[in-house]
Amino acid sequence: MKPHPHLHWVRPVQQARSQQTIERLLDAAETLIADKGFSDVTVAQIAARAGFSVGAVYSRFRDKQGLLHCLQDRFVDEAYLTTDAAFDPDRWEGASIEEIVSEMIVFLVEIHRERRGVLRELLGRTRYDASMVERRERLNAHISQRLSALLLVRAERIGHPDPEAAVSFGLRIVFGTLEQAILFNDTGAYGVPASDDKLAEELTRAFLGYLGVFERT
Repeated sequence: MKPHPHLHWVRPVQQARSQQTIERLLDAAETLIADKGFSDVTVAQIAARAGFSVGAVYSRFRDKQGLLHCLQDRFVDEAYLTTDAAFDPDRWEGASIEEIVSEMIVFLVEIHRERRGVLRELLGRTRYDASMVERRERLNAHISQRLSALLLVRAERIGHPDPEAAVSFGLRIVFGTLEQAILFNDTGAYGVPASDDKLAEELTRAFLGYLGVFERT
């Protein structure tokens, strides 16, 4: 069996100076949003954090809301690259469903923790912006499709009567729990574990149980 290296977040290489400037502004915005929330962050603060003038911000983004849209675009683009790398069948040659699901959920917990600030703002604001909702739903569908393709090759070990639907709905359950537990600090209630390690462990158990993955005999 091949070793399965730990999953990691994929960011594209940016070479053009203009793109590097945008990335610095987005990085600054994401850091400030994580600390203070989107509503309390000003364009002047973003510019100062990135080391640019306010004019440099407005020359690249129409306003603060436009910058938030670009933050979502960047996150979604990186998430597509990360998903394709994470669910590459060659990576998981010879791996069991348990190995795939466990590694995936540990990684999802880590990403929700690391990008908590921007994810919380994007999640809250997608409810009121149709274009942001559409981008989010397309990403969710892509993640579900790639995970389904990987797990359904091993469908003989899935006991659920509709494995494809089970993978999709199970993934929704995982994301919903992560959003409440990490993005909105809703731990302790309804038995949600307070530690990330325990949360990943219980989500893995729940996901595998919902799929009806049974022991090899």
